[in-house]
This record gives sequence, structure tokens and C-alpha cells, in this order.
Amino acid sequence: MLCTWRTSDLRLLLTLIVFLVVECISARGQSLNTTSNSSMQQTGKGNYSSASVNGSSTDKRQRKLELPAEVNTSLSVPVDTKAVFDCPPIPLTSVVVTTWQIILRDKLSCTRAYRRDRNETKEGNCTDERIIWASRPDENLALQIDPVATTHDGFYMCQMVTPDGNFHRGYHLQVLVPPEVTLLQSKNGTAVCRAAAGKPAAQISWTPEGDCVTEREHWANGTVTIQSTCRWEDHPLSNVSCSVSHVTGNKSLSLELTQGAQTTANLRFLYIIPCIFIVFVIGGSIWLLKNSGCRKCKLKKTEANPGVEEDEMQPYASYTEKNNPLYDTTNKERCRF
Repeated sequence: MLCTWRTSDLRLLLTLIVFLVVECISARGQSLNTTSNSSMQQTGKGNYSSASVNGSSTDKRQRKLELPAEVNTSLSVPVDTKAVFDCPPIPLTSVVVTTWQIILRDKLSCTRAYRRDRNETKEGNCTDERIIWASRPDENLALQIDPVATTHDGFYMCQMVTPDGNFHRGYHLQVLVPPEVTLLQSKNGTAVCRAAAGKPAAQISWTPEGDCVTEREHWANGTVTIQSTCRWEDHPLSNVSCSVSHVTGNKSLSLELTQGAQTTANLRFLYIIPCIFIVFVIGGSIWLLKNSGCRKCKLKKTEANPGVEEDEMQPYASYTEKNNPLYDTTNKERCRF
């Protein structure tokens, strides 16, 4: 009996030992799995964080690349106003050197530069005192022109040097000049509409449309004068209007033509009829003078000829009286009676 109990006890002890070994092994495996899972999670978190960091840096680079390397803009400004040119939107703290390059018509290139680390400005070939910094360069790098003139047509470019690269922004400036509009009637009855010294050139239209001739004249300062001359011979009108179109604004003028046309026609007749009458009067007077002169000449000649004959016959008559005895006898007998 004692041996049998001991044998059963040994079996139970072995079973307990095997169970404990299995439990230890299973527990160790779970711990290993947990450790591996946690390490994988940590590793995953690390990869995500690094991915997020890399993504943020990529976004920054993309943002930097999205900034325009060079942008050119067309800018139109009315004459005698103020024009301001801005540089690219870069933080001033990251700008090392800023240079404005100005290219005007028929002039040398002008440059204005600012170096931030030394807080100094330089310029070259800049003679126009109206082109200046809009403010202190350490506060604002914009350039301004005040006031704008037609000579300021040209190209203005801001060049910025930064640790992340160079950036540019350019402006094609066009100065606008409104034309002076006039409408009048000429001596020959035509209407003349004139848009003088406009920039760019204006456009002229008529209401109603007529037989028009347009002339264009260019000036040295870039302005253009447009003149349109119209006539309406087939359809006499009492009122016409001239419309001038321009980028600075449109303008329309009207003109009465009835009185002017009638007056012109009447003046033509008034000028022609007196001239014809004067010509006839002068011609008739010359003809009468010529005829009267000829008659007087003839009368003078006829009057002059009898006197000559009497003078020529007087000696012969005296000689007859003196030497004719019959004449003497007759006279004596008459005296007796």
C-alpha cells in the first residue's frame, strides 16, 4: 500500500511539474508577444512621426516652390498720379539683398539696392528724383513714383536674394493720358472732331455716320492726336454728335449744323453775286469810256478841219476883194443908192 501511494504521489508531482512548465512557457510566450507588439507599435509610432516630420518638411518645400520665381504684371496708371510697386511677399528677416532694376524708354538702366545686414542703400544711373523708396527699406521694400509722367513708361523689376533662393517680380508700366476733345464746324460746312494728345490713341465715332476722313499724328512724348472730319452732303442734318472712346473715360459732344450750313450757302451766293455784278459794272464802264472817248476824238477832228479851211481861204478871199473890179463897181452903186 505504501508503495502504491508513493507511486501515485510521484505521478501527481510530475503532472504538477509539467503543468507548471507549460504555464511558464505559455506565460513567457505571451510576454514575448506583448513585448514584440509594443515594440512594433512603438516602431510604427516612430515611423509615423518621422513620416509626419518628413511630410511637414516636404510641405514647406512645396510651399517654397509655390512662390513664383518670376512674375511680370502689366500696370496702367493715369498721368499725374502716384504709382507703387511691391516686391514678392517674402519676410524681410529672410531677405539678404533687394535690388530694383528700372528700364525706361531711351534712358540708361537705373538700379536701387538695399543690403539688410549692413542697413545700407546704393543706386546707379538714377537721375529722376520722383522714383524713390516708398518708405524706409528696412520696413518696406516697395518703390514709388510720385507723380507719374509719360517719361516713366518702362519696366520695373524687384530682385530679392534669400537663403532659400532668389525671387523676382516685374511691372510693365504704361502711363495713361486723357485726350483733349473738341468739336467745331469748318468754313466749308464740314464737322471736325479732334482728340488731342491722348495715350494710347483714342477712337472717334459719329452719330449719324457720314463721309469721314481720319488723320493720326504721333508726338515725341508717346501721345497721339486723332482728328476726324465728316460731311453729310446727301442728307442735310441739323444736329450731329461726336463720341470719343478712351481707356481713361468716354466723352460725347454735339453740334448744330442747320444754321451754319444755310449761312455758308447764303454767304456763297452773297459773295458770288456781288462779284459778278462788279465785273459787269467794270466791264460796262470800260466799254462806255472807250465809246465816249472815240466820239470826242471824232468831234474834235471835224471841228478842227473847218477852221483850217477858213484860214487857208482867207488870203484868197482878201485877194479877190482887192483885185475884182466888178465887185468894187457893185459896191459903189450900192452906196449911191
